[in-house]
Amino acid sequence: MIKINKLEIENVKRVKAVKLEPTKNGLTVIGGRNGQGKTSILDSIAWALGGNKFKPSQPHREGSVLPPRLHITMSNGLEVRRDGKNSDLKVIDPSGNKAGQQLLNEFVEELAINLPKFMQSSSSEKAKTLLQIIGVGEQLLALEQKEKELYNERHMIGQIADQKKKFAEEQTYYPEAPHELVSASELIKQQQAILAKNAENGRIRAQRDSLKQRQAELDSEIARLIEEKAKVDQQLVIAEKSALDLHDESTEELERNIEQVDEINRKVRANLDKDKAFEDAQEYKNQYLELNEAIENIRKDKRKLLDDAELPLPGLSVSDGELLYKGQRWDNMSGAEQLKVSTAIVRKLKPECGFILIDKLEQMDLETLEEFGKWLEQEQLQAIATRVSTGDECSIIISDGYSEERVQATSASSRPVEPEEPKYQF
Repeated sequence: MIKINKLEIENVKRVKAVKLEPTKNGLTVIGGRNGQGKTSILDSIAWALGGNKFKPSQPHREGSVLPPRLHITMSNGLEVRRDGKNSDLKVIDPSGNKAGQQLLNEFVEELAINLPKFMQSSSSEKAKTLLQIIGVGEQLLALEQKEKELYNERHMIGQIADQKKKFAEEQTYYPEAPHELVSASELIKQQQAILAKNAENGRIRAQRDSLKQRQAELDSEIARLIEEKAKVDQQLVIAEKSALDLHDESTEELERNIEQVDEINRKVRANLDKDKAFEDAQEYKNQYLELNEAIENIRKDKRKLLDDAELPLPGLSVSDGELLYKGQRWDNMSGAEQLKVSTAIVRKLKPECGFILIDKLEQMDLETLEEFGKWLEQEQLQAIATRVSTGDECSIIISDGYSEERVQATSASSRPVEPEEPKYQF
């Protein structure tokens, strides 16, 4: 990874003269009060390394008679200079050969010198950047598209299931009605069978009466017909027993059912419709549950895809096309978390770029700042940051465009007087 070994800046925006040797791995904090030139240092580095598209709108320090001067030495031996009236770029490699912006572009990541561009991008753009880094963008997009289709289908099925259930619940139901439609012809057949049986019973009763009559006749001739009477008596005993076991059945209920068959069938149809409505509702509910399981399986595949990927920071993920960190969306992350996530992602975009510029680091408390610095060291990443502070956490203090050490070492009588400003030598 290529890093910044040393930088010298004169007369750029608010900077008068600053020399800085950033720590190789970890955090270099440029401190000072507001308006002293801290951000101007970062803008100078961005202009020097990123090209004229990062050139400040007014690069020349107000009141200075000398042009801007930038000199940056990189860890790979490259020297990057911008000086002279037009601040033309000069890139000199360790062998003394000259090069240009194209060489710098090979290892300088644009977002590393313009971190706000990443932080101010939309959630979907941040997520796309992360997926670009870990190389699962197309696969995740396909899974999310399938999940969206299944989600929409499940939503529609759920609505239909609810409508079917509500429709079923509103239908009338007759618990006393039979489960199947009643046939009038079947009832008539049952009635005819009972009438036929009753007719047979009548015939048997008539036979019994005939035998009784015959018995009376035989009694008058008992002497003559004793033998015949005995036979008749025997038959009569049998007939009496048969008659005692006979019971007539009423057709009243069948006649009533025949008269009410249409009403009964209306109730049966209503019950069948209600049962069918509940069956339909249950079928859609089952489809909903199946789709729910399919969506969950896709989400598991998405989680596995991201779990198996080499993420730039533990806890990073993508859901519904948005970047997540520890389950939180961008607008729910703390400022410190946003900085850490941005740094981690940008650092992976171009691994050979071993440095990053961070403005306004005062949103981190000292404990978080220390943890952030340790994380940078662990990642072997160099960060040059500004912070509105004059505390011990600052690597250098900027005051009125100078480093604090420069101000302390320069007496009032030896300060350069405008407009005869000399060129500062370090």
